[in-house]
Amino acid sequence: MIRPRPQDHLLRWGARALGAMPAPVLHSVNGDPVVIDGNTLHPAVQTSLRVMNGSPGAHFERLPLDEARAHIELEAWTFAGTTRLAQREDITIPTRAGSVPGRVYRARLDRPSRGTIVYFHGGGWVLGSVDSADATSRTLAKTTGMTVVSVGYRLAPEDPFPAGVEDGIDAFRWTRDNAHRFGGTAETVGVGGESAGGNLAAVISLVARDDAEGAPAFQILFCPVTDLSQKHRSYELFADGFFLTAAQMDWYAEHYLRGGGRTDDPLVSPLRADDLGGLAPAYIAVSGFDVLRDEGIAYARRLEEAGVDTTLVTHPGQIHGFFNACGALKDARDAVGHAGRWALDRLSARAEGARR
Repeated sequence: MIRPRPQDHLLRWGARALGAMPAPVLHSVNGDPVVIDGNTLHPAVQTSLRVMNGSPGAHFERLPLDEARAHIELEAWTFAGTTRLAQREDITIPTRAGSVPGRVYRARLDRPSRGTIVYFHGGGWVLGSVDSADATSRTLAKTTGMTVVSVGYRLAPEDPFPAGVEDGIDAFRWTRDNAHRFGGTAETVGVGGESAGGNLAAVISLVARDDAEGAPAFQILFCPVTDLSQKHRSYELFADGFFLTAAQMDWYAEHYLRGGGRTDDPLVSPLRADDLGGLAPAYIAVSGFDVLRDEGIAYARRLEEAGVDTTLVTHPGQIHGFFNACGALKDARDAVGHAGRWALDRLSARAEGARR
């Protein structure tokens, strides 16, 4: 539970004010723009990074675990939105290991849902919660009319791989089988997630591909982890100073795999799967200044080669995790809304195909 201090409220106000500043003003404050690999960093993000990189939590992997988790929750709250919805309800989702917390978001209750997204938060399988994914979940529900079921899967190191994967698979199947409870239908339930949550969504799409009761209808992957078996070129380009660091990814992987998981296991690194054919339509969004950029692009290419309906969107001026900054950045709201509308288009095409 976040208990913001007065200075935290001030920082939250500042983040919103910064996001609304005209670009010329920001350029005058920032000085020379940051240009790497042909991409120019968004001026509001450049200003934000100057503040964030000087904070005690900039290298949270050096903090005690409880402090690192608190830092991520506060950071998410700072940039979060407060979009009003008809329903925002905490639920309990049964799993093979017991249960995990969940949260249901619906923009309206007076009409059927247009679909359902089972959503998984980021945080390297170690940090994060349904609270840290609140802004993205709200925005998806509001802009699409779909139901969002956000899942609080178990975290490492207390529960290393495959605990989070198992929770994710069970949460998807439970939501699919109970879609009527949320105003939807089983055939319109898809998965989505950000960073480690995007990894879980991709893995669930692989595991549930041949489910007799129904595979995911779509997969939305925001800056996903797809390959822990190697460091792609973007690790070298953005190793430090752009929010998510190479050192933090190493810290995440060490915690997540301490139970014996292998980096080349497709359930850890879906890019390493032998067969990606027959998977749900995929929307993959990557940021230009992100250590995970290149493995996200590589996964999109492999899906395309396998004949999967794939949409790759690059946000050239953004950093990892900007999708969560819906309260401060219009670009974040637009990016999340675009992904949601893509899912609606795919659901409409699927329904049309079924009628023929």
